[in-house]
Amino acid sequence: MSAATPLQPQPLAAWGLGLHQPLMIAGPCSAESEAQVLAAATGIAATGAAQVLRAGLWKPRTRPGAFEGMGVVALPWLAQAKALTGLLTMVEVATAEHVEAALKGGVDMLWVGARTTPNPFSVQEIADALRGVDVPVFVKNPINPDLQLWIGALERLHRSGLRRLGAIHRGFSWFERTPFRNSPMWEFPIRLKAAFPELVLLGDPSHISGSRDRIGAVAQQALDLGFSGLMVEVHSDPANARSDADQQLTPADYGRLVGSLIFRQALPTAGMRDRLEELRDLIDQLDEEIAQKLAARMDIAARIGDHKRQHHVAILQPERWERIMERQLELAAHLGLGADFVREYMDAVHRESIRRQTIEEPEPEAGAPAGSQASAGDGAGQ
Repeated sequence: MSAATPLQPQPLAAWGLGLHQPLMIAGPCSAESEAQVLAAATGIAATGAAQVLRAGLWKPRTRPGAFEGMGVVALPWLAQAKALTGLLTMVEVATAEHVEAALKGGVDMLWVGARTTPNPFSVQEIADALRGVDVPVFVKNPINPDLQLWIGALERLHRSGLRRLGAIHRGFSWFERTPFRNSPMWEFPIRLKAAFPELVLLGDPSHISGSRDRIGAVAQQALDLGFSGLMVEVHSDPANARSDADQQLTPADYGRLVGSLIFRQALPTAGMRDRLEELRDLIDQLDEEIAQKLAARMDIAARIGDHKRQHHVAILQPERWERIMERQLELAAHLGLGADFVREYMDAVHRESIRRQTIEEPEPEAGAPAGSQASAGDGAGQ
């Protein structure tokens, strides 16, 4: 972060829009038709559980040919929904043209999507288009876990004079198999919030979960971690949605979801959250993620062991372990972790990886040196 222009976002109470925590944003993944937008908006408004209506007008898809949004045609639908329900409106922008059209169409808030955040050129284009227009802008995390890219996007907007800034955590694409569409990796939003306590931070349980049945658990986890609110995808007819059908709720289901959530309040005697309990909750969440990642790592180690046995390859590859340890010690120095701690931790991981790699090995023949298998390793199973 540049010392010359420190990121100093305004707290939500200073935004002047009558918004309050928890900030609840809901609406369809895509604006598909006037009837669909109005049905979603009126249904959401009836729950009394949202302050802002979201809808995607320009939809960047992985491959061409899929539904890519209605574009400017949908702007009057949002204006009509706002007039009908009183909900503020919010859309995603990825280019200067999107920004100009959204502002001209009277959209109240904008967000920068996960496919745009990683590209500094695109973010700068948006920042330049917004120079002198202090509209609230939220930045979704980049697709890949890179905290500096996330902060950098916020900084570019801040340098253009924007102060009503927020972040949205929608999880990260990751090679490991997880129960989620996007791995939550809660440590990243936690570190972002720790660096900028006033930053409005929303959870996007729809994109993290990828399925309706997991949205509630992910939403509660975000709230338990002190997030400022949620952005949830809500469609009048999810089964026939033209994008992200599996992760959208009906307005009625959204109302039930919000009604089931526990919103942690400040302690009335101290006027603030119980900081100790909050930090302990963060540790519990991170410990759970560490355990999940270790389990995934050990599964890979076991598969490597199977592969080596099938091809009659020796397990012992000490040069591989040396490279891993060197890399981890270098990373530890960068992250401020003690070298002795990292050595002990990695040695423990190494021992368990060896155990997983050799667990299917046949018993050593008579006369073989005792412990010969247990001493072999290939660098923590990689």
